[in-house]
Amino acid sequence: MIVIDSTSPVPPFEQLRAQLARQIQDHTLAVGTRLPTIRRLAADLGLAANTVGRAYRELEEAGLIETRGAAGSFVSAAGEKGRERARHAAAEYAAVIASVGIDTNEAIRIVQAALTNGTAPSPSS
Repeated sequence: MIVIDSTSPVPPFEQLRAQLARQIQDHTLAVGTRLPTIRRLAADLGLAANTVGRAYRELEEAGLIETRGAAGSFVSAAGEKGRERARHAAAEYAAVIASVGIDTNEAIRIVQAALTNGTAPSPSS
């Protein structure tokens, strides 16, 4: 179930994108599941079609869904490939952290900062 909070500072397209991505990643939406049409989901959620379209485009760019023309949009198997890429990147990051002597807590803060706003904290953080 998708819930859009109109009082949230997070834009509706991002709320939708994040909720769908989470459902795909936790397998609530299985590979091959057909998603509602943009117009139908927009009507169901009380959103503009462009808002839903933007969320779908970003999910497609991330490899989580694929659009098959008039057949619609479906959960993609590529999402699993993305998860494997993330595991590989994490292993490489862990090796770099160990090689430069950064402690675990600081390494985690660096990742959290990068995920939150795309920047790493300064050493004084």
